[in-house]
Amino acid sequence: MNEDARLRMAYSGLHPIRSRELRDRFGGASGAIGAIDRGRVKASDSIRNGLAAPAAQRRSELTALGIELVFRGDPDYPDHLDVFEDAPDVLFVRGTLPQDPGVGIVGTRRCTAYGLELAEAYGRIVAETGWLVVSGLARGIDGAAHRGMVSAGGLGIAVLGCGIDVTYPREHRRLGEQLLEAGGAIVSEYPPGSRPDAWRFPPRNRIIAGLSAAVVVVEAAKTGGALITAVKAAEYGIPVFAMPGDVDRRTSEGTNRLIRDGAFPVLDPDDLIEELDLVYGLAHRKRKESLVDPEGR
Repeated sequence: MNEDARLRMAYSGLHPIRSRELRDRFGGASGAIGAIDRGRVKASDSIRNGLAAPAAQRRSELTALGIELVFRGDPDYPDHLDVFEDAPDVLFVRGTLPQDPGVGIVGTRRCTAYGLELAEAYGRIVAETGWLVVSGLARGIDGAAHRGMVSAGGLGIAVLGCGIDVTYPREHRRLGEQLLEAGGAIVSEYPPGSRPDAWRFPPRNRIIAGLSAAVVVVEAAKTGGALITAVKAAEYGIPVFAMPGDVDRRTSEGTNRLIRDGAFPVLDPDDLIEELDLVYGLAHRKRKESLVDPEGR
């Protein structure tokens, strides 16, 4: 496939769903760009400007920023994400993108102090037991999960709803640096310079789900990104866990509804690890042991 055209398409500024529709309709990125150039597809000036720069220029810009490209179908593209039809065609990556699936830990930005404490504890114990922590580096539950992972010396992946050269939120700049220093990765399907516009966040939640072997929702209102991640995980056949809470608390509405609809309830970090061990225990233990001793001794 034409990687130059795919790279140009990634800079178009199109919504990921619309971009995939056009690639499917016109036989790939080259066909979609040609259709836009010929006026067969209506496109704003900003979209046309995004497509205009040559791929060589884009690659040079990425190199200067220390950002790697991973195309779908590349050996470095995670197999467990690649199996899903709506997986991103291009990922922009800073750091080292692990090939094993992780545990997604997500929740609301407007969380309680109790939720923050539990999210950090979940992130810590998940990392201590050898799992990757996957989240969105957002305020609230996401950031707490990453902090727990960092404190345990674990690996993590942060999936952003903006360009990975854009610090959002600003107070998590150091947290992102710590994640990279530990050997993890920050990824986005949006090119450098992409602002954290509200429409970009719902699509990124499918990436969090697709990079995870299980998704844990700590606190969530009855709508929001955490529930989008959980619903997408369920569609993918990925186990969803949720922390129950008071029935009259807004931050428990989403998690309680998930449990009502079939998510596994988790009561504390130890309970989560027990549940993960039931689902993935033997395979995960073997994988963890291989990291310590590649020859399995």
